[in-house]
Amino acid sequence: MNRIDPKEAILNDHANATIAVRKNESPAGAYPRPEHDRSSLSRESLKRAFLDHLLYTQGKSLDIASKNDLYQSLAHTVRDRLVPSWFDTAATYQKRNARTVAYLSAEFLMGPYLGNNLLSLGVSHEIRLAMSELGLDLDELLRQEEEPGLGNGGLGRLAACFIESLATLEVPAIGYGIRYEYGIFYQTIMDGWQVENTDAWLRYGNPWEIQHAEWAVQVKLGGHTEQYTDDSGRFRVRWVPEKTVAGVPFDTPIPGYRVGTTNTLRLWRAEATESFDFHVFNRGDYLGAVSKKVTSENLSKVLYPNDESRQGKELRLEQQYFFVSCSLQDMLRLQQQRGQAITSFHKSFAIQLNDTHPAIGVAELMRLLVDEHLVPWERAWDITRQTFAYTNHTLLPEALERWPLELFRRVLPRHLEIIYEINARFLNEARIHFFGDETRIARLSLIDESGERYVRMAHLACVGSHAINGVANLHSELLKRDLLKDFYAMWPEKFQSMTNGVTPRRWVALSNPRLTKLVTRCIGDEWIKDWSLISNIEPYADDPSFGGEWRAIKRANKVDLAAVILRKTGIRVDPDSMFDVQVKRIHEYKRQHLSALHIAALYHRLKSQRNLDIVPRTFIFGGKAAPGYARAKLMIKLITAIGDVINNDPDVRDRLKVVFLPNYSVTLGQWVYPAAELSEQISLAGKEASGTGNMKFAMNGALTIGTMDGANIEIREEVGEDQFFLFGLTAEEVYALRREGYRPQEHLARDPELASVLDLIRSGFFSRGDSELFAPLLDDLLHHDPYMLLADYSSYAACQTRVDDAYRDTQGWTRMSVLNTARTGKFSSDRAIREYCERIWKAHAVPVEKMYAR
Repeated sequence: MNRIDPKEAILNDHANATIAVRKNESPAGAYPRPEHDRSSLSRESLKRAFLDHLLYTQGKSLDIASKNDLYQSLAHTVRDRLVPSWFDTAATYQKRNARTVAYLSAEFLMGPYLGNNLLSLGVSHEIRLAMSELGLDLDELLRQEEEPGLGNGGLGRLAACFIESLATLEVPAIGYGIRYEYGIFYQTIMDGWQVENTDAWLRYGNPWEIQHAEWAVQVKLGGHTEQYTDDSGRFRVRWVPEKTVAGVPFDTPIPGYRVGTTNTLRLWRAEATESFDFHVFNRGDYLGAVSKKVTSENLSKVLYPNDESRQGKELRLEQQYFFVSCSLQDMLRLQQQRGQAITSFHKSFAIQLNDTHPAIGVAELMRLLVDEHLVPWERAWDITRQTFAYTNHTLLPEALERWPLELFRRVLPRHLEIIYEINARFLNEARIHFFGDETRIARLSLIDESGERYVRMAHLACVGSHAINGVANLHSELLKRDLLKDFYAMWPEKFQSMTNGVTPRRWVALSNPRLTKLVTRCIGDEWIKDWSLISNIEPYADDPSFGGEWRAIKRANKVDLAAVILRKTGIRVDPDSMFDVQVKRIHEYKRQHLSALHIAALYHRLKSQRNLDIVPRTFIFGGKAAPGYARAKLMIKLITAIGDVINNDPDVRDRLKVVFLPNYSVTLGQWVYPAAELSEQISLAGKEASGTGNMKFAMNGALTIGTMDGANIEIREEVGEDQFFLFGLTAEEVYALRREGYRPQEHLARDPELASVLDLIRSGFFSRGDSELFAPLLDDLLHHDPYMLLADYSSYAACQTRVDDAYRDTQGWTRMSVLNTARTGKFSSDRAIREYCERIWKAHAVPVEKMYAR
């Protein structure tokens, strides 16, 4: 009997279908097919659906399709299988009238969707086989996906982990943000310098989103207000805007892992209410005819426009108000659609402000309730405070947003009036609470009066929320002691500590399939949904056979990353060297330059002592500096300059390598975290709120060298002191040293090697003889050193020697690596979401009912 090639059979079906359509026939096996095929997970249905989309969505056949066509077809095939549960989820929530968590965030650093959605649906294996039978490689298709440019760093990645966990835990939720046309920027490295290029992530379209123009809302900006009395004799305020823009929602399904729940990420695109002026066009002013379209669309054009200029500041404020107003209007629409009273809004929605970017929501909800829905002020304020909760993500005072009063009045005149009223009532309350303490009253005010007047957005968030939380235990304590101490003194019951977490689905199960396979073989696969079960691998830490497999997996992951490094940078690295990794946003407080100084010191030692025995290391950096942050860009240049010398010096290049991975992203992270052996978490104690990269590294078995900062403290508590390389000042010691007067040159005088390294850099050795290039960095270290590198350097260098000694003990290192993974159960975003639900949101799981026929 002749065997039939499955691919040929399906292609024949397509050919028959095409002929049948031309003849106006519907032969058996041709179109239309049963509706349930669109959600079937069988291999045959997946292949048919893939070829359907290739033909009818992409307009291509297999023989002429591009790689992007193939990816788009597969993405649409997978999205089809999410839509029924997406509908079921929305219908269940409406039927049950469940309280919904609305997560407002300026960033959602989602990463590629396809692999994660395959994992959630449980069809990775079937899809791989289906593609193979069509002569295609799934891994190659996965590599075609453009990463959505919707975030920059930890803030956006936390938001992505949280909405994935909300879906996995079956909690009604919706993520709200901006559909940025361009990401913050695409980073390249030219002559060691960061160069910002356009991140056109939407150039091929986004197959995961669905536009809902029918739910568009209008957002006012600028203009003035008018007071009047309505027909019922009520005092009213009318906002007469200078311009109005439309916010159009684009929805993306967010499936939970192996559950019926598929929640929504709703992102807003700005459009002009009238995008084309026909009369202006006919006068010959072709640019003027589309000027409103251009200026309106700027609101959702790019993530974090540079705000050094007045126009940049104005655009940032408009951006933040735009997405918050769109989101609140949308929630009020849903409230009315469900037949619920506006005055019970707080019972239907729990809104989380992810940092200060959406804090204007407090004033906007008051405006909507008071001006649009005629709710009395006191009732509206009660609803607002019961609705909002605020997460603070920073200990840096300069990172707390505040807007010049003149700018705020120009952009949001009605909101300034509302903030004045909120502030007057709040300060009256504060004066009673802190009788006679006018200095504290000035500190508490929503308006900063100490010089140029500003609106303090963190203060607005604190006053307008029923809960305020930090993101690690130390961070939360420092908020209460320093940054928000006056609010804590007034409302201690509002303050919570909610340690961050990351999803083990993406950061282990998807990113580290070799480790996933080993762990699943030993303890089953329930750990993927319940990361606390990962503790069950701890008994294997002393098993030589398990340890051998663990090491083999790590080395294989290092080989994979080495190939990525070669492709991205042209640098060849040794997978048998220690992979020492620091990937995160480039910032002085994160102290990438502390690591750079240590690398230069190692180089100095090796050149001075040719026979010095050290563990070969590959230092891997990655991260973006803000476009206007010159000092951070100079830090990148320092790292790459040191790397250029070391990587080309035959005396040391087999023992040291330095790599800077350009355009660090979620996609790159999925290669980096599984391969890392040493995780650098070296911020000055008291500066990092939490960190989430530290959790991803530990989950994948990397050991941490770090300070007692952020979540490092809790990681050390969980994994054990012996599995953590601790160095540096504590937050209390930093505080004391700053109080008594920190003098960096005194620390330099006690460390001759460090002095030699700084002299070497200043001499121009790493900058082709240019002794001025790194002078700004060096002068700052010697005369200011706000992040106390010189105070911590000796401790850091000594700790790195302990790392070397530990790495030489292969079995001991493996044991520590296994224990790091086994004891990270606390750091799942599932745990964090459960705590938010119980302690802040008062939200509960709502299992989804199947309501649509399959």
